[in-house]
Formats: sequence, structure tokens, C-alpha cells
Amino acid sequence: MGIVEEAHNVKILGTGDRTIVLAHGFGTDQSVWKHLVPHLVDDFKVVLFDNMGAGTTNPDYFDFERYSTLEGYAYDVIAILEELQIPCCIYVGHSVSAMIGGIASVARPDLFTKLVAVSGSPRYLNDVDYFGGFEQEDLDQLFEAMKSNYKAWCSGFAPLAVGGDMDSVAVQEFSRTLFNMRPDIALSVLQIIFQSDLRHMLPHVTVPCHIIQSMKDLAVPVVVSEYLHQNLGGESIVEVMSTEGHLPQLSSPDVVIPVLLRHIRNEIS
Repeated sequence: MGIVEEAHNVKILGTGDRTIVLAHGFGTDQSVWKHLVPHLVDDFKVVLFDNMGAGTTNPDYFDFERYSTLEGYAYDVIAILEELQIPCCIYVGHSVSAMIGGIASVARPDLFTKLVAVSGSPRYLNDVDYFGGFEQEDLDQLFEAMKSNYKAWCSGFAPLAVGGDMDSVAVQEFSRTLFNMRPDIALSVLQIIFQSDLRHMLPHVTVPCHIIQSMKDLAVPVVVSEYLHQNLGGESIVEVMSTEGHLPQLSSPDVVIPVLLRHIRNEIS
């Protein structure tokens, strides 16, 4: 196993001719795809990995300077594909990893046949003529709460993000992976995500993009999916699901998995 593979806990399952890469978002790890993977392994080679900083990775490998922008993560994706000698893939990215895939596809469009973006946003802060869902004051309060008591913050944030009560399996699962992150790393990662603005990049994304979004999502207002659709440089399609929450593949798999499989298997007509 190569250095990059080992650092990112890369797992390869299935034996198909085509390769799918599944990329998780903030506060989770590759286990967030557990409901989807069994439906893919008969037809595809499936590559799972953990973003650096996830609780399942070695915190000593987390380079605060490298990951001070989302480009650092995009170069990790490219490095994984190169080390595994994957000539091209279908890339499924959740949350921040939807945008990380976009950045990677601008640098190396040859490596991606399509992007499937689940709950992605190019900017979380409101701006003139743009609704991202948050004001700076909201974010400052969130970061302060993380700093003062990380465990308490996790317990409060998980049900808000997932959408549901504290007792649901999905909320418990997200709480677990969130709390597995080292608090200083979690704060740094979330600050980079929430302060990022990738609107300028969207016209340069020429790989076809399938945009999938929950009807109700604390982190990403539904209008953001339409903004992506209007501003991406290549072909794109939007599907807004009747689900609630930012991690629908974990909280509503019965609704989300068929939608994901359809977008993975079908091209934009």
C-alpha cells in the first residue's frame, strides 16, 4: 500500500470496469457511505477514503498550512487517483467534498467523467445578490461555541445538521464521527469551509455535474443548488429530494440511495 493510500485509509471494493470515488464531508468519514456501497460493488470498482483531519486519520499528518484552503484536499484526491493508477472516475462528493471535487476537476478534468455533488455549496455566507444561509455573526458564535466546549458543541450541532431527534441512529452516528475529530483540527477545518468562496471557480468546472440536495438543510439553502446549476461551466442537472438534513445518505437512505444510483448510472440527457 502506498503512502497516500495508507494516510487516507483507502479501501477498494468491487470489481467493475468503471471506478467510483466516494468522498465524505466535514465531521464524518468513509462510513457515511455504508448504505450506498452495497448497491455499487457488483457493477463498479468503489474507492473509499478519509479526508485528512477526519477522526479516523492520524492527526500528526494534518498540515494546518496545507489545509488552510480547500485546494489541499483537492490535491489529495488527485494524489489518491494517481497512486491507484485510476485513469478516470465518477466522483461522488458530499458537502465540502462536492466542492473539493470541483477544484480537482478544474486542475485535472481528464480524471473525472462526472461529478455527483450531494449537499454542496460554493459559499456559506450571505452576500450581495447571493443567499448562502449564514451571516458572519452566526459563524463567529458557532466557532466560539466549538472553542469553549467541543463535546457540548458536537451534541448540539449533530441533530441540527442531520435533522432529527438526538435518539435517531443517524444523529448518534454523526455525533460519534464528529467527536472523533481532534477539536483544534475540527475548528480549523470548519473555519476554512464556512469562510470559503468558490463562486469564481464554478465557470471553470467543465465536467458534467449532478447536483443533489435536500429540500431542507441547515447548512445549504435549496436556492444554492440552482445557483450551482446556473453557474457551472459544464452540463449540470439538479434534483431536490423530499429529505431533510445535511447528511441525507445517512438519515434517509431509502429515499437517497435510489436517487444517487440513478445519477451515477445515467448521463445528463
